Amino acid sequence: MKKSFHFLWVSQLLANLGDVFYIVGLISILYQVSESPFYLALLPFLNMAGRMITSSLAPLLVNRYPLKQLLVISQALKTILLSILAVGLYYTLSLIFILIIIFVVALLDGLAQPASNALVPRILEKSQLLRANGILSMINESTQLGGWALGGILVANTNGNTVIWITLILFVLSTLFILFVIDPTPFERKINVAKKQELTEGFNLIWDNHSFRTIHVMIVFESIANVVWVAAIMYLFVADVLHASEAWWGYINTTFFIGLVIGGFICTKFEQVFEKNLKKIVLVSSFAAAIVMLLFGLNQVAILALILSLFFGVLDQFKGILLGTWLQLKATDEQLIKVYSAQGVLTSLLFGLSTLLAGTLANIYSVQWLFIGAGLLLLLSAIYFSLGQKRFE
Repeated sequence: MKKSFHFLWVSQLLANLGDVFYIVGLISILYQVSESPFYLALLPFLNMAGRMITSSLAPLLVNRYPLKQLLVISQALKTILLSILAVGLYYTLSLIFILIIIFVVALLDGLAQPASNALVPRILEKSQLLRANGILSMINESTQLGGWALGGILVANTNGNTVIWITLILFVLSTLFILFVIDPTPFERKINVAKKQELTEGFNLIWDNHSFRTIHVMIVFESIANVVWVAAIMYLFVADVLHASEAWWGYINTTFFIGLVIGGFICTKFEQVFEKNLKKIVLVSSFAAAIVMLLFGLNQVAILALILSLFFGVLDQFKGILLGTWLQLKATDEQLIKVYSAQGVLTSLLFGLSTLLAGTLANIYSVQWLFIGAGLLLLLSAIYFSLGQKRFE
């Protein structure tokens, strides 16, 4: 693989680890400053809102500035904001100022994520994409798996301020590595397109292309279904259904991420098999994931819950990598960032609304019904793909 890809994955590794430490450090700092659960709840809300806003505006930016330039600027600005926060914590920063920094960082993340994903097919041959996506997925999930544990240990043994300084160092290194990425795609500035057309271009591309539409209908179903894995819902399931200690929520979450890592490894190891049988593997994985989710909801044995969460992680990763690779193969370099931006708006909005809905339903019905409902949604997604798979040619 090209050197640019190696620089990109190292940059992503550092940025992802920094993002985890950033959240861990902020949770500690916000609680120390406010001693209020309300402000802790604001953290995911501000992150979601910021990312959704920038994802919706991303087409305006990518028509005017080169993709790599946007990625470098967004990461550099995040680094500057973190340095302001890190230094400011030695003084008396107002809570409002901290929340503003959190929101602006989220705005920058909303641009960085689709830009980074769209850069991958620009710097690699098409035959390398499946392997590259498997590698990036393993890096991302491993970072999530180890980052939260390491971040928790760091906060427990130091404080939130120290973790923010470590985050700053990671962001500086990430920015430096991005500078060495070479994007060979020529850039053509577009300023004569109506802004309304620019903002809706990604959604129009998804709707007009049959395979893109199929993928994103599946994403809609799965974004709603996968909200059952959030901490609040899983905590209820462990306590009310499994009748296990709080530690089991962590165990289930860990096995899920291990499953994601295993799924990425298998895709990378057997890339040719997955390339030749893309539709079959997506179809089987979709139905199998729905069955596993239904079994998870009906299950009341803690050990079995661990096994099921592991299998679900593997199957979910298969689908994600294969459908993501298909999207990269079929969309042009110019289209891809706009499709990813529209996808970011969809997933952020659906996650926020679904989380609120799941929390409301959990107060009315047994939490088991949420998992059964999620399994049925995944089943609908699998059926939809089975009916539309002929579009994947």
